[in-house]
Amino acid sequence: MRPRGGRVLAMLALGCAAGCAGFPPKPQPVKLPTDAPLTSSGLTGDRGDWPAEKWWKHYGDPVLDQLIDMALAASPTLATAHARFDSAEQSVRIAGAAAGARVEASGDTSRQRLSDNGLFPPQLLGFHWYNMNDLGLQASYTFDWWGKQRDAVEAAIDEAHAAQADRTAAALMLASSVADTYFGWQSDQSRLALAQEREATVAREGGIMAARIRADLESADEAHRADSNLAAVREKIADLEGSARLRIVALAALVGCPPDQLPAMAARPLPAVGNGLPDDVRIDLIARRADLTASRWRVEAAQKNREAARAEFFPDVSINALIGVQSVDLGKLLQYNSRVPAATAAIHLPIFDGGRLKARYGASQAAIDEAVAGYQDTLVSAARDVATQATSRARIAAQRTQRLVEVEAAELLKSSAAARVRQGVTDSRAELAATESWIEQRDELLQLDSAALSSDIGLQRALGGGYQRNEKPE
Repeated sequence: MRPRGGRVLAMLALGCAAGCAGFPPKPQPVKLPTDAPLTSSGLTGDRGDWPAEKWWKHYGDPVLDQLIDMALAASPTLATAHARFDSAEQSVRIAGAAAGARVEASGDTSRQRLSDNGLFPPQLLGFHWYNMNDLGLQASYTFDWWGKQRDAVEAAIDEAHAAQADRTAAALMLASSVADTYFGWQSDQSRLALAQEREATVAREGGIMAARIRADLESADEAHRADSNLAAVREKIADLEGSARLRIVALAALVGCPPDQLPAMAARPLPAVGNGLPDDVRIDLIARRADLTASRWRVEAAQKNREAARAEFFPDVSINALIGVQSVDLGKLLQYNSRVPAATAAIHLPIFDGGRLKARYGASQAAIDEAVAGYQDTLVSAARDVATQATSRARIAAQRTQRLVEVEAAELLKSSAAARVRQGVTDSRAELAATESWIEQRDELLQLDSAALSSDIGLQRALGGGYQRNEKPE
């Protein structure tokens, strides 16, 4: 006859075999792209450097530095991102607390009456009421042989890393928005000065035309034309003044303070921008973008969650030990003969669970697919962002080269017309018309400079804004 212990072992083996039925095979790790899908066309030019951590300082504007510092210190957007990071950190602590040993102390006292019709009649025991006092220390440990708890902890850590990268990406977006809005205000101020200069020129033309009409040298229709030109210039001034006020409101919202508490801002020339890209932009872009880093961490977290779901198919083994004392007499509770030690071992075999484990594993696989798709989408968007900003900046640079020629030609025409006026060859209307054309060309050049600066800010953001991921998940 087979020994009883052999039958127990056989039953355990059968249970394990049944519990592991349908166990999914070990999946291959996800392979993510190692470079960005960027082509070389449109991305040529002088060699540039990656943005510095505080990239906005290379514009050399102390007011901009102050605005961005204020925004990063008080933005509700960053506060939300910081709260998500704190929540992810607490998730790491929760996952870590579920692993390893647990020790709990307990103590209680109770008083109970025995029923006259119960299993032990009070008449037999000699009392109706009795007290029960318990004091114990319980320890338990679950063996993580299959790595389920370890994978859960690592998944929580990866999610925390993703939240941290999200916070960096939010800070970059905020800083670039502040810089773009501030330089937009500076552009409005410079264009407003040109518009006011043009207004004075058009008003002088109108005065000359009025004098000629009074001398019957021009028809009255010319006065209407002069009034229309002056109204158009003043409409442009009103538009620029309104645009500047709106940018102040936007800046205040980004910084997180009332408009009257913004730093004092004065008009100043727009800074010059470069025209180069890093040589290794295709290879290093993935490590330089915080949003791509966050997406990669989420893929890693999803893979760890899948491993934890796969480990659920294996049996759990745990041990429990109790050191305690129990007594109906409180005075005898701590005596040696009141001890009630206990030790247990348990094994949990997931044999029949209605498909719960398979469903959870399938959900974890779907989460990986979603994370990978999100990463691919973020990568394509990042590459498109870099290509768009670099191409736009190159296009504006080419336009600016030609616009400089037009500005120089307009200035020469203005000088020539002024010389003819001084020589008495013609009246001042020719000089005023040439001056107005020169102002228009300068305004067009200023708009190109503003667009180039906005594109440069966008490129700093597209290149990661100084972020660099040092650690790489395996």
